Amino acid sequence: MTALNGTVLLTGATGGIGEAIARALAARGASLVLTGRRTDVLESLARELAARTIVADLADRDAPAALAAEAGPIDILVANAALPASGRFLAFSPGEIDRALDVNLRAPLQLARALAPGMVERHHGHLVLISSLSGKVAAGGSSLYSATKFGLRGFSLGLREDLRGAGVGVSTVFPGFVRDAGMFHDSGVRLGRGVGTRTPDEVAAAVVSAIERNRAEVDVAPLTLRLGAALAGLVPELALRASGRAGRKVADDIAAGQADKR
Repeated sequence: MTALNGTVLLTGATGGIGEAIARALAARGASLVLTGRRTDVLESLARELAARTIVADLADRDAPAALAAEAGPIDILVANAALPASGRFLAFSPGEIDRALDVNLRAPLQLARALAPGMVERHHGHLVLISSLSGKVAAGGSSLYSATKFGLRGFSLGLREDLRGAGVGVSTVFPGFVRDAGMFHDSGVRLGRGVGTRTPDEVAAAVVSAIERNRAEVDVAPLTLRLGAALAGLVPELALRASGRAGRKVADDIAAGQADKR
């Protein structure tokens, strides 16, 4: 298990969920290095939490290596930055596909590759990847987003085994629909009756739990969605049929609300 009084690099710190994670980690005594694209938000949060800031656009292929070098020795990586990437796959341009893959999947892997050797050398550290329930449950209208989030899950589980005994933990956090902040909230979509949500603070609490208890995976969603994810793992085709038109409409509505963020 890794204590939270070390140095944490948090990507995607300028979003509402990132801010909640930053505050939760700071409250546990972490020294924060915050990164994102929006200088004004970064600087405001940094003043509040006495944190360092590094402005970086992870869609730039050179950015992960440069970010890791500037950050210096890091005890904990929380890879939270992501693009929505929601929508029918054929609606994406080749450039938009590459951008989603670079930010959502390539950047976390490259940051892990850059930072993990130092953790192994010190026999102390933790890597946390923020995925999504879409990394366990595929659905129409979110194939590209699911591809990136499924990829994080596979990478995390394999790397966790690679690093077993090295003193470095690897965890994945899987939020469902998050209200009050984040990509789903920003899309303005309303869910059907009975589809529950969670808060940014609950996602942040899951990150803290993953680190302090060295948990492989943590779901942040109501029981019904967690059961649906478990069913999808066993019988994916049945889960796709069960989601039906309602699930596709939600995915399409989210994509419409996020189209300008690809």
